[in-house]
Formats: sequence, structure tokens, C-alpha cells
Amino acid sequence: MNPHLDKLHPYPFEKLRRLFTGVTPNPAFAAISLGIGEPKHPTPPFIQKALTHNVHGLATYPSTHGTDALRTAVASWIEHRYGVELDDATQVLPVNGSREALFGIAHCVVDPSVPGALVMCPNPFYQIYEGAAYLAGAQPYFVNSDPARNFGCDYSSVPDDVWERVQLMYICSPGNPTGATLTLDDWKQVFALADRHGFVIAADECYSEIYHGSAAPLGALEAAHQLGRSGGDNPYANLVVFSSLSKRSNVPGMRSGFVAGSPAIIKKFLLYRTYCGGAMSPPVQAASIAAWGDEAHVVENRAKYREKFNLVTPMLSDVVDVGLPDAGFYLWADVSGTGLTDTEFARRLYADYNVTVLPGSYLARDAHGVNPGQGRIRMALVAEVDECLEAVQRIVQFCNALYAPT
Repeated sequence: MNPHLDKLHPYPFEKLRRLFTGVTPNPAFAAISLGIGEPKHPTPPFIQKALTHNVHGLATYPSTHGTDALRTAVASWIEHRYGVELDDATQVLPVNGSREALFGIAHCVVDPSVPGALVMCPNPFYQIYEGAAYLAGAQPYFVNSDPARNFGCDYSSVPDDVWERVQLMYICSPGNPTGATLTLDDWKQVFALADRHGFVIAADECYSEIYHGSAAPLGALEAAHQLGRSGGDNPYANLVVFSSLSKRSNVPGMRSGFVAGSPAIIKKFLLYRTYCGGAMSPPVQAASIAAWGDEAHVVENRAKYREKFNLVTPMLSDVVDVGLPDAGFYLWADVSGTGLTDTEFARRLYADYNVTVLPGSYLARDAHGVNPGQGRIRMALVAEVDECLEAVQRIVQFCNALYAPT
């Protein structure tokens, strides 16, 4: 067996299952889960129709490169969203959801024969980054998010001898679980580091279309274009961006996304995915074309999230330290003021009120003397408004009981 498999940590939801072992939730309350970031809004009917009307495509083997129509649809969406023009033949590749592609890119980029190879990850982070690093033969290096920097990472704190060993850098903007987004100055710093040390940037942007202000989050391709990195003999040098329809269009079961950016990296990634069988089903390609070509359902979806966040965030801020994130569908709350650890908070909330939240320490690693998720919980506001409101009302009641004098 591959010995690197022994380095993998249990997934956060497995840890949560163990945490709840032996707990019988209060039967007076129906179960509500804010634990998993799985969109619960209905899939738009026109996407369902495009999928079912193209089942005849199951009779043919799909191309890993995808159809011209799908790559054109993705490139058109990128141009509309970010003001960036890409060659859909060389700079766009459809993938079966961003998860498998974020995992696979490490196997293309990392040279395991180089001693001490590193993959840089934010902390807290999407656990796929860590697993990809280990199974590609590298070690993850974590840079902690800082609440004082709007949960951004202080990359200037990383020593030069570490940067020299970095081969791949994962960036998640908007971030999971913090919702933090990178500014143009942030990207300028990251690009300068990549130029100096030669590593590849994998920008995870699967939450890009769920935002709570008037301005859409800055994308990595957009930032690169504004900083003059989109042309010449090496366009979008060292940069590939990953996105998905799962959150944007409420189709997590369809497993559809794309990777875009550097044609040199895309060429190698296409070769890799041709061997590992990463072709997208023809009916899914047809439904994806329909989804990328429509923005009305995205606006409607975003409005639902805004309604929920604007409704429940003030309620929660009365009992825990939490604020409206830049983007995404998570609330990242500091519950240390309750006198409970994040795991104690989650276990007791589940027992007393049958509401599931995810302890923040499960989404992070001990790094540089601290676990930046400790004392926090992640709440995924993915259900409809009424269910989210009910869950938050129970959390408020739970916290008030903790604060009440005995």
C-alpha cells in the first residue's frame, strides 16, 4: 500500500461523528444540521432539463478536453465575470467538480524527488489540500489565518528557506471557512513570491458567486490581468484557477467545474487527467453549458443567502463573536466567550438542541504554536431561510443558558 495514506487525517465529518458518539439529542427538537457545506437550495429546472434531454450522450465516450461548446461557455462566463479573455482551446479545461481537480493538480506539479518539497496551505483549510500534498510526496506547510487581517494569511512571515522549498501554493478566496477574500495588493504579493521562487498557484474560487456586499470578489485571473500578467509568451504564469457549479448553481451532485489559466500548466494537467479518466459525462457537459450561460438563477441564489445572513448574523452576534463574512455561505464564530471549547460547544449544542455545527479545530492544524480554528465553530447556512432561522434561535437560546447565573 502507498505509505503516504497513513499520513492522512480523518475527515472533519468523521471526527464529528466520533464526537457525537454516545450522545442522544434532545427529542423535543427536530434535527437541523449546519455542519456540512452542501447547498440545499433547489436545482434550477432548466439545468435539470438540459441534463435529462441529453441522456443520449451516454452512448459515447467523452473527451477529457470536453466539447468545444462547453469550453466556450466557460470562457464566455470568465470574460463576463472577470473581464478576462482566454483561449478556450488551451486555457480552459472542464473537470468533475473542483475537488478532484484540486487534488489532482498536486500530482502534476509536485516533484517528489526533490528533498523537502512543500505545498503551502492556508490554515484553517479545505482538507483536500493536505491530502493532495501528502499523496503527491510532499509535506504541507500551513500559514495561519489572522483575525486582525480579516482572516487573511501573513505570507511575509514565512521564512525564505521555506519559500525555496514550496512547489505548489493553495489559495482559497473566498475562503473556507472564514469567507475572507484577497485584495489586489494581496495578489501582487503572492505573484511576486511565485515569480521569485517558481511555485505554482492553485486558486480555489468555488465560493466566488456567493457574496454579501455590492461588489463581487476579485478573482485571481482578474488580478493577474490587472497586474499585466495575462499576455506575452507566458500568460498567467504559474497560475491556475479552479471553480465549480456546485455552490453557484446548486448542483453539487452534478460534479462540474473547470480549471483555467496558464496554458503550459493546463497542457500538462490535460495529459494527467487523460490517464486518470477525468472526462466529464456528455449529459453533464450539456447541463453545464446551460448553467454557465445563465446568470438570473445565480442572482436569485445569492439573494437567498443574503437574506439569511442579514437575518441571522445580528442575532448570533449578540451571543458569540461573529460578523458578516466577505463571501461564502459560512459563519465563522468565536465561541470561546461561552467558556466552552469548540468541541464542547458542538457536542452540548447537539445534545441539548439537536443542532449540528462543526468545531473549528477540526478544520485546522496545530501550526506555529497554535490551532487557528480552536475556539471557533463553522456554521453552514445552506438550508432554506426558515430552517436556518430556527437553528440560530436555538443557538441563541443555548448560549443565553450558558451565560445565565447559576
